[in-house]
Amino acid sequence: MNAFEFKNPTKIIFGEGEIKKLSDNIPANSKVLLAYGGGSIKKNGVYDQVIAATRNFEVTEFSGIEPNPHFETLMKAVELIRNKNIDFILAVGGGSVIDGCKFISAAVYYQGDEWDLVEKGLARKQEKVVPFGTVLTLPATGSEMNSGGVVTKVATQQKRTFGGPQYFPVFSILDPTVIQSLPKRQIANGVVDAFTHVMEQYLTYNHGGIIQDRMAESILQTLVEIGPAVMENPSDQNLAGNLMWSATMALNGFLRLGVPTDWSTHMIAHELTALYDIDHARTLAIIAPNLYKKLFEDKKDKLVQYGKRVWNIQGESDIEVAEKAIEKTIAFFHSLGIDTKLSDYTNNYENTGQIVYDRFKERNWMGLGERQKVGPELAKEIVEMSY
Repeated sequence: MNAFEFKNPTKIIFGEGEIKKLSDNIPANSKVLLAYGGGSIKKNGVYDQVIAATRNFEVTEFSGIEPNPHFETLMKAVELIRNKNIDFILAVGGGSVIDGCKFISAAVYYQGDEWDLVEKGLARKQEKVVPFGTVLTLPATGSEMNSGGVVTKVATQQKRTFGGPQYFPVFSILDPTVIQSLPKRQIANGVVDAFTHVMEQYLTYNHGGIIQDRMAESILQTLVEIGPAVMENPSDQNLAGNLMWSATMALNGFLRLGVPTDWSTHMIAHELTALYDIDHARTLAIIAPNLYKKLFEDKKDKLVQYGKRVWNIQGESDIEVAEKAIEKTIAFFHSLGIDTKLSDYTNNYENTGQIVYDRFKERNWMGLGERQKVGPELAKEIVEMSY
């Protein structure tokens, strides 16, 4: 393993009914911005629980944070915080709401064009931020226990990642009962999102990080075991709790320690979401299998390990095991109702490879991935394989 340093300061409060502990974890006398999405929390009872638990605070509500949160929307919340001198943010939602609140946290005190925080990577340098906590309503991104986020600028169809150690939530409340009110589509997205987060940190090359590999494989095996079951029975609290914790563990920093990581699947997939507004998890399912195929020789050893340990593929040659592992991955996505071709989602896909090529060139993304091989040309080829 490589050398590493690690710190994760987020307090996790897990279990049914734990939203009531908000009052004990928001700093006393805080002026709170309650941020959420389209209003589903008012239908599933989460909103009422949050309001009851924050009744002793001055609370200002901000709703309408979209999936793949929009810079333009988030800036309205930034202005609201500035005008009302709000000093704590409570994100109630899934990864998009939490990511959006991380950006809001960064932007409030920034002097300049706030888009530069993500476009130029200045969020990491922004020392003064607004602290925030979360109530998780959709297990998927792990944003409730990490310090990264993604924001979309609608005006230019750009989707950007950002982060820094100052963007860890102060606390996150994980109540698995919220899953019972989620549509099957959102549960499926959460499973695929978490699964692919693990794969980005696992499916690289042999590196001697035995513990990280075993942890990654255990999460993958858990998601394979419970994913379809949660979709069919979301009120089963044992299944729901394991899904929620799997998604958190997939991207809270533990799996990446001392090992190479990839993330080129995400960078390519972000472009499909920005261009066509396809759910993030579904763009991952479109790109990932073809990226594995294109980089087969580089990833073969780990594909074999993955095939044997996660899918129990035995008896064939290494090449056959690796190939079957990719096919098993595709079949798993299909079992969740997730289509894996771009043409399943849009008819206007023929020039997408070239658009992705141009955007990679524009950003000087010449060598993404664990071996720094994924540049504009390779990204274009992977997208074209995904039509």
